[in-house]
Amino acid sequence: MTGHRGVPPVPTGVGPEANSYGDPARRLVELTAAGDDQAFAELYDLTARRVHSVVLRVLQDHAMAEEVTQEVFLEIWRTAARFDPERGRALTWILTVAHRRAVDRVRSVAAARRREATYQVDIPYDVTVERVEEAERATLVRRALASLSDVQRGALELAYFGGHTHAEVAELLGLPLGTAKTRIRDGMNTLRLAVGGQT
Repeated sequence: MTGHRGVPPVPTGVGPEANSYGDPARRLVELTAAGDDQAFAELYDLTARRVHSVVLRVLQDHAMAEEVTQEVFLEIWRTAARFDPERGRALTWILTVAHRRAVDRVRSVAAARRREATYQVDIPYDVTVERVEEAERATLVRRALASLSDVQRGALELAYFGGHTHAEVAELLGLPLGTAKTRIRDGMNTLRLAVGGQT
């Protein structure tokens, strides 16, 4: 598979799961589609580092990669029912979503830079739909994060921005694992309600 110019393709053989029997992420995606928060937490633990790695490799910008990684998991949560096991493995589907989101961001940033280089002036009413939607999505994510409690936001930042597993978040915050998972789950519920259906 050939990637976008300057962008590496989605990896096809990924980590130890690629050689293990079955598809360990498939059942978790199916349970997530049914609204199982615990399954989503386990899916995150299983795939978060790889998602962040794919996004970072495309974007080459840590801050932007953290934001896009969060968007990827919000999309996975909202669209898990769209996963079709007949078309491939769950992990491949997740990494494809991550790669697509990252490439979309690269294109959006590149388009914005081209416009700025071409016009070199402010044109307040000449804004593309793509640019407006990108700005609205970023604003929704920021507002949703601001609406979280301090404990929820802290746990989510460690998990989604810091790339830590739930067990690592629990250790870093000095919490029982179940409590850390609850804070992350509650925070994700709040984000899903704030952002879901609007991005």
